[in-house]
Amino acid sequence: MRIGTLRRGRASETAPGVAGTARLDRRTKNLTKRLRPGDIAVIDHVDVDRVSADSLVACKVGAVINAAQSTSGRYPNLGPGILVDAGIPLVDGVGKELLTQVKEGTALRVEGNKVYAGETLVAEGVEQTPETVAEAMAEARAGLSVQLEAFAANTMEYMKRERALLLDGVGVPDVATQIEGRHVLLVVRGYDYKEDLQALRPYIRDYRPVLIGVDGGADALKEAGYQPDMIIGDMDSVSDSVLRCGAEVVVHAYADGRAPGLQRVLDLGVEAITFPASATSEDIAMLLADEKGASLSVAVGTHATLGEFLDKGRGGMASTFLTRLRLGGKLVDAKGVSRLYRSRISTLALVLLVLAALVSITAALAVSTASHIYFDLLVDQWDSFVFWLENLFT
Repeated sequence: MRIGTLRRGRASETAPGVAGTARLDRRTKNLTKRLRPGDIAVIDHVDVDRVSADSLVACKVGAVINAAQSTSGRYPNLGPGILVDAGIPLVDGVGKELLTQVKEGTALRVEGNKVYAGETLVAEGVEQTPETVAEAMAEARAGLSVQLEAFAANTMEYMKRERALLLDGVGVPDVATQIEGRHVLLVVRGYDYKEDLQALRPYIRDYRPVLIGVDGGADALKEAGYQPDMIIGDMDSVSDSVLRCGAEVVVHAYADGRAPGLQRVLDLGVEAITFPASATSEDIAMLLADEKGASLSVAVGTHATLGEFLDKGRGGMASTFLTRLRLGGKLVDAKGVSRLYRSRISTLALVLLVLAALVSITAALAVSTASHIYFDLLVDQWDSFVFWLENLFT
């Protein structure tokens, strides 16, 4: 059996199923950094969200084996449907023991709901299909009211805990980046961030907003050809090279002041300040921009709908809801900007302007006496150059 060379969804010539090299990590976000096309991703991820599923699809994995339930029924998460629709085999609930039984780099084969290492059956779970995913989603929607109640309770709790920050901006650090009166573009490596950045190129060119990358969003800005002005986050998904790019760094700390990501930044020789808050990193980026006087904040890859809040799958998303209420009309989603905004000067107008200028110059030279004199001088200089060149070779 040839391991690691099979295309996604194509069975081996000597054994049925999908074969590939195992890559393991309990955190899907960390695993996607090591995955290569055809690998089999072994994760432990309850309620696989859309961002994680999109990342796995982009890595072109051969199959996904989940030690946990990809859909627990707490809410209608979007990840399993994305994986199944992409034709990636998904096996759920194989148990956490697989993460200790199988080592990184082990050759695995997925056949239906069974997982083999060589000819040995190492795990068995639930094979997800479009039908099972649709059934699980229907059941999750039926219990959505419970999640809404929990979301509301988390929102009230966060409001009590961070009311000083939300209402008066208490705790927002001073920064060197000039934000007052300018537009701010906040980039999170989340939903459709690549497409949104591409669509916003005319807006970025015309308005030159302050570019703030939230963790891996700073890498997204660099990949799109931009230099971030500020990097904000807990520093768990931004690359070392981008941290050294010269942008101002703000490390997201816990409410008690602990900042696990600060040491990594200091070890790279990069100066940084901390922002303690119990909100998410994208939320403190929005709050900082607003507190420092941004006239408009455009959000790329952030969470904008109730479904996206719930799909993130954690109570801290209540902070995002309240942060958006705080910013109000000064916060605009990137999709809205790209649909409504058009460049101030169209490409056609620029072409016509250049052509008109060329016609005007040509007409002026044609009727001008001085132009004839300059033309005669140019002809004389050319004749002299040709005469010199002929003498050089003869």
